[in-house]
Amino acid sequence: MTLFDPGSEGAPTERTTSEEAFLQALLDAEAGLTRAQSALGLAPAAAGDAVTAAAVAERFDARDLARRARGGGNPVIPLVADLTAAVSEASSQYGPYVHRGATSQDILDSALMLVAARTLNVIAGELADTERMLARIATDHRDTVLPGRTLTQHAVPTTFGLKAAGWRSLVLDARDRLRGVRAALPVQLGGAAGTLAAFGAYGSEDPVALMAAYARELGLSEPELPWHVLRTPVADLAGALAFTAGALGKIAADVLVLSRTEVGELAEGAGGGSSAMPHKANPVRSTLIAAAARRAPALAATLYASLPAEDERPAGAWHAEWTTLRELLRAVGGAARDASELVDGLVVRADVMRAHLSTTGGAIVSERLSAELAGVLGRGPAKELLASAARRAREEGVSLADVLAAEPALKDTGVDVAELTDPSRYTGAAGVLVDRALSRQ
Repeated sequence: MTLFDPGSEGAPTERTTSEEAFLQALLDAEAGLTRAQSALGLAPAAAGDAVTAAAVAERFDARDLARRARGGGNPVIPLVADLTAAVSEASSQYGPYVHRGATSQDILDSALMLVAARTLNVIAGELADTERMLARIATDHRDTVLPGRTLTQHAVPTTFGLKAAGWRSLVLDARDRLRGVRAALPVQLGGAAGTLAAFGAYGSEDPVALMAAYARELGLSEPELPWHVLRTPVADLAGALAFTAGALGKIAADVLVLSRTEVGELAEGAGGGSSAMPHKANPVRSTLIAAAARRAPALAATLYASLPAEDERPAGAWHAEWTTLRELLRAVGGAARDASELVDGLVVRADVMRAHLSTTGGAIVSERLSAELAGVLGRGPAKELLASAARRAREEGVSLADVLAAEPALKDTGVDVAELTDPSRYTGAAGVLVDRALSRQ
């Protein structure tokens, strides 16, 4: 339970990042190592089966392991003792093959990669759902015109389809980054100082081959080198997760702005309530995504800060990664769940978007008017005429189109003022860009 993290509460990734999930990953890492040694003839064939049978999280007390972890600074040390006892209780001859030749960091790093892999698999599914729904929205609203806004102000017309296609593009960018990181997540195996010496001492003629066997057992990548102090996998994971949070945060940021009471162009399908104001339907999904997007960069920064790790095994840098990576995985997992729900229920109010095109009295197409009238009147005169017309429109409370329609300088020029001041006729290549974006798979 996470009382102060409602964004991750109940998300599918909550299960893959729970205390029990981490404990099971540690046990899976231990069992996988024994199986790998059995596969290479470095342990009896039955040893791997015996350790795997004992390596079930429900058999161990995570809270007790956490307390005892203070003695050695990490939870692997007490876990090895308990797992060895559990294996020995069932088959005394196989207890010595638990953790044989490994160091705590081998197991903990491999477990972190397992947790990350299992969590990224879930996030990938959420992103796929979001991408599909955004593709539908972009298609449905390919030509739905609304004000484009720059520096908070109306700029020129755009389409909601183009906005949704942009959101989808970011989701696909996140998917591609996470997919690349997921494929590269490696096991960790180096022994006490990254030399694999202990495995040779236990009879391996080719300790490097054990890394490959271990990778196969856990379904992770085989590293080129032990990476105890070469933290590229963690840094790459941090970057991809932080990017994903930011990509989803962009969607949330737009929805939050466009669902303001005075804007009302969008709404969440199932808004949240207020403890004091019964009339409110707060954009809760967007709010929680925005919170995750703000947390993620700082969490990623902590993981990047662990890159300069001293010696062959660091003090503090490695330890700082554990809960940080878990929080980052949980934050992004929750944001991915909320983004899927947000997009699925998103209410698009095309009529409100259309009405807002006239908010500036036609000034939203001033860019087009400047270009078109310069070709008719010349650049200087066109600029003066538009400045004067815009001022009159503001002072008289009428539209720019009405002022220009009565402008003597435009009579007999063939200028179609109604067409030039129609915002729906000035969306440029928006439709083509939507089609182009949707062709990406």
